[in-house]
Amino acid sequence: MKATILFITALLFFNLAEAQSLEGAWKLTHQDGQEVTDIEYIKIYQDDYFAYGAKQVADNHFISAGGGPFSYEDGKYMETLDFFTLDPFQVGKTNKYKLDWVNEKMVISSEINGKMLVEIWEKVSDAEDDLTGNWVITGRKRGEEISRSTPGARRTVKILSGGRFQWIAFNSETKEFSGTGGGTYTAKDGKYVESITFFSRDDSRVGANLDFNYEVIDGEWHHSGLSSTGNPIYEIWTPYAIGYQGK
Repeated sequence: MKATILFITALLFFNLAEAQSLEGAWKLTHQDGQEVTDIEYIKIYQDDYFAYGAKQVADNHFISAGGGPFSYEDGKYMETLDFFTLDPFQVGKTNKYKLDWVNEKMVISSEINGKMLVEIWEKVSDAEDDLTGNWVITGRKRGEEISRSTPGARRTVKILSGGRFQWIAFNSETKEFSGTGGGTYTAKDGKYVESITFFSRDDSRVGANLDFNYEVIDGEWHHSGLSSTGNPIYEIWTPYAIGYQGK
């Protein structure tokens, strides 16, 4: 623990940057004083929600995912987990952390079970576009008919920010996790393109590019094209704060 405390002190010795917005995409660069090179962790913050996905760099094997609502004020940072593959029993719990800014990097720290946890995250991008937001699926079109649903404990969320996306299917009551995938994307002039960098169900899908059409109608994202399995899809995504009303 002494070495970790010295590490934090050394970091804070440098000029602190002014607090900045968390929204965007972030990459974990150091954990407990060690550089992270063998696993890629990407964390997306948008609209008071966060999600992360992790994979092994060498073979793209999926490692873990987690996410849920967060709050940040005056250096106090809290996460409430809606899903967490490493320990489903943590779902529903709120964890408190200290958040500092060091040379425009985010330093998250907390003492857990007598051990100090320190993570350094570097912002990848905070670029915005037509689809930047946190979304929940509320409708599908089959043929000419559109069926709508109200998301409950079992829901599918898709968060986009900083040129990164991640979708997650889970049940926050049963703590069941159904799957996730993510990567980079572009959204321009009605064309939405995903490049998959991790996929919990099939590592071999990493590297695939998927092209879709999109349109924002009355604040909802209408998404159409072919799925990763080659089947035609037409989905309607609603801003999470509107589409999911909780219990």
